Amino acid sequence: MGGALALASLTVLISPGLAQDEEATVSYQALTPELALELAQATLEACRERGFQTAVAVVDRSGLVQVILRDRYAGIHTVDTATRKAWTAASFKSNTLDLSSVAAEGGEMWALRLVSNALPLGGGIYLENGEGALLGAVGVSGAPGGEMDHECAAAGIEAIEDQLLF
Repeated sequence: MGGALALASLTVLISPGLAQDEEATVSYQALTPELALELAQATLEACRERGFQTAVAVVDRSGLVQVILRDRYAGIHTVDTATRKAWTAASFKSNTLDLSSVAAEGGEMWALRLVSNALPLGGGIYLENGEGALLGAVGVSGAPGGEMDHECAAAGIEAIEDQLLF
């Protein structure tokens, strides 16, 4: 009887009806390089207006870097930090300022800090189109604290948000 159950389970797994329910390809929207650059520039300008020397990274929906800008006096660590914040925001589809508290020691997602490349510190914001689809993320590093990095990133997004509604 065990063999019959295994055969029935296998039949369900390879049923043609199930295979036909899934598409063979997917379509998605993505930021153009030009819009990613415009976002990075607007974000860097927002940081400068606040008196901060920062690095800004824009990643696509997969977390791959599209643009990195580093202001002339931003610390050497800021490029990697901004990139990791953007990657984290895109990967977890969450703003890193929100993740910072739940990923703290004893928090419900404390193990997030063990994920390679994840950096749950304020300054990473994910980008969506008008329908909630993930487009990418922006990360900022160099302001005096994650909340101020977050504010700069939010201001950069605000400068281009009408173009995200495509």
